[in-house]
Amino acid sequence: MTGSAHLRELGEFLRHRRGELTPAQVGLPERAHTRRRVRGLRREEVAELAAISTDYYVRIEQGRLAPSPPVLDSLARELRLDADQRTYAEGLVAQAARTGHRTTPRRSPRPHVHPHLTRLLGQLTTTPAIVFGPRLDILAWNPLAAELLCDFAAVPESERNYIRMVFTDPAMRDIYPDWEDVARTCVEVLRMEAGTHPADPALTALVGELAVADRQFRAWWAEHRVAHQDFGSKRIAHPAVGELTLDWDTFRYAGSPEQQLVLWSAEPGTPDAERLSALARGTARHGAGDLPERRRA
Repeated sequence: MTGSAHLRELGEFLRHRRGELTPAQVGLPERAHTRRRVRGLRREEVAELAAISTDYYVRIEQGRLAPSPPVLDSLARELRLDADQRTYAEGLVAQAARTGHRTTPRRSPRPHVHPHLTRLLGQLTTTPAIVFGPRLDILAWNPLAAELLCDFAAVPESERNYIRMVFTDPAMRDIYPDWEDVARTCVEVLRMEAGTHPADPALTALVGELAVADRQFRAWWAEHRVAHQDFGSKRIAHPAVGELTLDWDTFRYAGSPEQQLVLWSAEPGTPDAERLSALARGTARHGAGDLPERRRA
């Protein structure tokens, strides 16, 4: 387990989190006579708060030692980790323990959509729907989702990844008025997945590609922030019906856990719902196989 990729990532993650805190935030007195040479908390201050030796904490941060559950719990509490961050840290330790005994199975680069999900997409005519796979690869969609966001069929299958499109397709910056928030969340979700599947070659390739292609992705990835989201809302600037805010919800398919169905909706009776209905009527007139050519990556 010593020196595993999971433990090295845990150490980097903890180092970034302590760098975001000040002594005052964690109840430590500022020592006026001591000039601080590091941003945030020192290693020895974190060790003091967690009631462990400085050497023990240093070895954790260097990726040389897996913290015991009580120590990890203490570190999570003192470093003010939120629920997603705590889950991420615990997952890294668990993954390190598992990979110490066996090889992590390789993931399929792009799984086939489960037939039941395909059938469901065909029946959803008034709700935009997308099936995502690992790494937020776009596996399938219905006509209304294509009309809402992008003509996914025009994007080569090997490039049909939501996060890649957010960062490399200029049209996405027009679609999302709050593009920076959307993009940051994408990075945090991808970082969470990287902690679970660090040996996934497709994920490693995606991160490398985006780090080279986009300065903001590179900076945000280096922050080691994580997030897990199953629902939320997004503002969308649509050229035909105008701006609308839609809620989205994720449903994971038990028969294929790495595939998730995302549905977009609006509160009934609102202008957003009226605009979505107008978009659905226009899509129905064009037909499922004859959508107008729209934004392309």
